[in-house]
Amino acid sequence: MSYFGTDGIRGKFGELPITPEFALKLGFAAGKVLKKMSNRKKPIVVLGKDTRLSGYILESALQAGLNAAGVYVHLLGPLPTPAIAHLTRALHASLGIVISASHNPYYDNGIKFFSSEGKKLPDDVQEAINQELEKELKIEDTANLGKSVRVKDANGRYIEFCKSTFPYHFDLSNLKIVVDCANGAAYNVGPAVFKELGAKIVALYNEPDGLNINEQCGSTHPEKLQKAVLHHHADLGIAFDGDADRVILVDKHGELVDGDSILYILATQASHKPAGIVGTVMSNMALELALEKAQVPFVRASVGDRYVLQALDEKGWVIGGEPSGHILTLDKSTTGDAIIAALQVLTVMVEQKKALHELVADFHLLPNVLVNVRLEAMFDPYAVPALVTEFEKAEAQLKGRGRLLIRKSGTEPVIRVMVEGDDLQEVTALANHLADAVRANAA
Repeated sequence: MSYFGTDGIRGKFGELPITPEFALKLGFAAGKVLKKMSNRKKPIVVLGKDTRLSGYILESALQAGLNAAGVYVHLLGPLPTPAIAHLTRALHASLGIVISASHNPYYDNGIKFFSSEGKKLPDDVQEAINQELEKELKIEDTANLGKSVRVKDANGRYIEFCKSTFPYHFDLSNLKIVVDCANGAAYNVGPAVFKELGAKIVALYNEPDGLNINEQCGSTHPEKLQKAVLHHHADLGIAFDGDADRVILVDKHGELVDGDSILYILATQASHKPAGIVGTVMSNMALELALEKAQVPFVRASVGDRYVLQALDEKGWVIGGEPSGHILTLDKSTTGDAIIAALQVLTVMVEQKKALHELVADFHLLPNVLVNVRLEAMFDPYAVPALVTEFEKAEAQLKGRGRLLIRKSGTEPVIRVMVEGDDLQEVTALANHLADAVRANAA
């Protein structure tokens, strides 16, 4: 049995596999695999988390399992997922582990791994951990137990790393920025990075209580950020998700600048044109057309930063991402990093001496409607003939003017119905019709 999904192991806390018992065994299994693969007698693992209350329990369980397997653990505390990736490399650890469910509600949680290079864990290592999980948890020699230490300067190390990706001869002293931290992992380091680069900062949702992560805030709920940018007469707004690997921007007029728009800026407005851009099947057709006009190659990957990263590696390119705000800049970081992505857009703003809305003035997304159909239990919509017929009718109706994408979420029991085209009213009606059809056939 494989416990790993497209982005680690995720689920509702208290239900398998996100339980203290499973986390203990997972830590032990990962530690055993690591010891077999490592040249070190006692390998080092860095362990970080977001601000969910359940993270403290999973942290203790994982820590105990890893120590029982003879592994040393460096505890980082609440930090963005990309910070754990960076510190895995910076601290010369053999493995990085993040406890987070990203943009999901507080009652969910997850566990994901980074290799010693700060990249997604290879499939063969995941499979080795799966196999080890089937074995009995047996401590062979108490003299070989590992121990844990807390890294006291983890925040400062990551802040300095983020700042290093912004040109040293630039600063943000002329900008007022509203930063929505989603009551998540970036609640401390997020505002600090931009403030230390000179910006005047208004911080929102930076008081996590363990239960308010992503609650009507952050990149998945940017409405209050839009209002705050207007209220504070700010130059822009920046919204993270719970573990700060996603970013959505807001211009001075309160308009959203999503992941597609960020890719457009980095591909066409920066001083150096990239070799190519990787988007996903969710990327708006307008991005594809704009990059074609700018003579920047563009390819689509499956949804998920793992697949964007794979495509970038295959092409030898460095910039890719998703409309949701997962942006990879591999010349700066090994994984999607919301703070660093925002800094790259700010770099373009400063070097071009343009406001955010000016950078996207010529970029107009095609009307796109996404309906998330939440289910009691996941099923394959393409295995239902009646649904396939409805999908084919919609595709025929949109032919040459738009597109349809039906996909299963990799992290929750949700089927995503996306319709894109040149007529908003038509697109909305089609999306709702197809979503209703999915619900009817799920009953």
